[in-house]
Amino acid sequence: MASRNYNQNCPIAKGLDVLGERWTLLILRELVGGARRYGDLKSQLPGIATNLLADRLRELEDAGLVDRTELPPPIARTVYTLSDVGWQKVPPVLRAIALFGVDLLEPNADAMTPLNGFLAGILLAFDPAASRGLAASYRIDIDGRRFELAVREGRLAAATAVPDVSVTARAADLVSARFAATAAERKAALKRVTVDGSKGDVDAMRTAFQLTGDPGAFAA
Repeated sequence: MASRNYNQNCPIAKGLDVLGERWTLLILRELVGGARRYGDLKSQLPGIATNLLADRLRELEDAGLVDRTELPPPIARTVYTLSDVGWQKVPPVLRAIALFGVDLLEPNADAMTPLNGFLAGILLAFDPAASRGLAASYRIDIDGRRFELAVREGRLAAATAVPDVSVTARAADLVSARFAATAAERKAALKRVTVDGSKGDVDAMRTAFQLTGDPGAFAA
């Protein structure tokens, strides 16, 4: 399948030449949550054709944004991850689009998915300025679905094998902590989020992702 391009020498057109195809950004959205097998991606992208997913992954590899790794036995499986370049370039784009689209969400039970909990409670809340000098890895379990990532050099990065901090939460609480109408509701939702690790690591994560309980931290 030939990729379309705009044939314009401007940064927006050039960026869309790589990111503008259907499904591409949603594949990258999944990989911000950690390493994923092909089957994981397929299950989280209902409606995508198998051959189209393969094409998009190949295009993202060719663009240097995604790495494919063959894990040795006994695991013996292929996993896809963001490359280091991908971690540098992709999260800010996804965050900007999520901020644009969040007001368009329909406020019903269907919005309370683990993915939306991750986007609202983690990706949208990340504060690069508060993360300078921080180097730590995180595991976030939201309603049974796992997301893994790290912070290094003031930006999001690939998780290491052992998390410094583990978070367990319900999607509804993470969404409420970000968007509930009152400060009291936001603070109450944050109290229901469990964060485990050393005090220093937990405090640093709470600051980096605005999980401090500050009533104004999650103001819409």
